[in-house]
Amino acid sequence: QIELEESGGGLVQTGGSLRLSCLFSGAGAKWYAIGWFRQAPGKEREAVATINFSEDGRTFYADWVKGRFTITRDDAKNTVYLQMDNLKPEDTAEYYCAAAYLEGYSDKHYLSANAMEHWGKGTLVTVSP
Repeated sequence: QIELEESGGGLVQTGGSLRLSCLFSGAGAKWYAIGWFRQAPGKEREAVATINFSEDGRTFYADWVKGRFTITRDDAKNTVYLQMDNLKPEDTAEYYCAAAYLEGYSDKHYLSANAMEHWGKGTLVTVSP
């Protein structure tokens, strides 16, 4: 069983930065792709970014990220990070960490919430105008 725990959310002003952390654990977790998804009030959950296991290292970003966010992974610390810069009020949402074993799957699965097998409980990011 893979377990995920998010941290790092909070209140920030427009243009500010936050770094979210996802602590992962469980047998075989280092071989899982781990991603960040978000859900704003009244909206569907959407993908932000995903990183594959370290030996592969590929990253996948939603088109709207446009270079503002960066996902990285440190297996020595069992942690995946999401560095978010130039935050906007529309980035306000609950941010979730998710994991899936996607070896052999097409790239589209890495940004698909339906493809994720394990989820954290989320961390709230609020960006004030």
